[in-house]
Amino acid sequence: MTQAEAEARRGLLAAIGAYGLWGLLPLFFRLLHHVDPTEIVTQRVLWSLVLILAILAARGTLPAFRAALGNRRLVLPLAGSAVMIAINWLTYVWAVNDNHVLAASLGYFLNPLVNVLLGVLVLKERLRRAQLLAIAVAAAGVAILAASALTTLWISLTLAFSFAFYGLLRKLTPVAPMTGLGVETALLTPLAIAYLLWKAGHGGIGFGQDMSTTSLLILSGGVTTVPLVLFAMAAQRLPMSTLGLMQYIAPTLQFLCGILLLGERLSTGQMLSFGLIWIGLILFASDGIAAARRRRPAAA
Repeated sequence: MTQAEAEARRGLLAAIGAYGLWGLLPLFFRLLHHVDPTEIVTQRVLWSLVLILAILAARGTLPAFRAALGNRRLVLPLAGSAVMIAINWLTYVWAVNDNHVLAASLGYFLNPLVNVLLGVLVLKERLRRAQLLAIAVAAAGVAILAASALTTLWISLTLAFSFAFYGLLRKLTPVAPMTGLGVETALLTPLAIAYLLWKAGHGGIGFGQDMSTTSLLILSGGVTTVPLVLFAMAAQRLPMSTLGLMQYIAPTLQFLCGILLLGERLSTGQMLSFGLIWIGLILFASDGIAAARRRRPAAA
């Protein structure tokens, strides 16, 4: 196995881990349905920073974090990605706790198509005919899904575009995954603290109300940090188009959580779109496997 193949394999495993964890997030955030979504997001920021700084200290990479935080060329794009992920988090938590898990899953079904579009337009990635066919089939499925959920489409579009631009900014920013996430979180921390102080003075906050709520809010730091680090690792090792199509793992799991565990109803149009999306995924994956075999030396 060549170095490039090893890196691609690590990226593949990281992407599966990130998207698998994200796919189960509705179950976690439903446990915090009684907490204001903005507080959940600000608590995520604070506890994520605590965890990230602990990891950086254990790795001996705090100097790199401080250097990145003082580097304007890195801070500016990371400030942009921080804004994108904050918008994404707030929209997602609100949607889950307001019984719109299917709308949230639609956002992440749309997101891979936006990723592919950005990969082609911005990064000049090229797609093979089979990949184009796969994307067309998946896009048809998403279009059907969107048509059956027009009243909540703003949720889906916000999630799709905010995370697509987050991924693009992280891919183009030459910084280690954990260091970059640390800078993003540090940039959001002053706003998070300001909001919590304001909230405490205007009706109180959920943190400290009871042991269960407090524990879940602290745990939200790990739930936030681990998949984001895995995603950043994958984004630096995989083409944007491949990363985009793999992302269907997360919304598929979210979709199943909404239908099977959280009591949301599935329409005929949603069933049809789900099938088309998976057909597109199978076509895309099959083409990727065939292309990898063609590139492999005959001697191997």
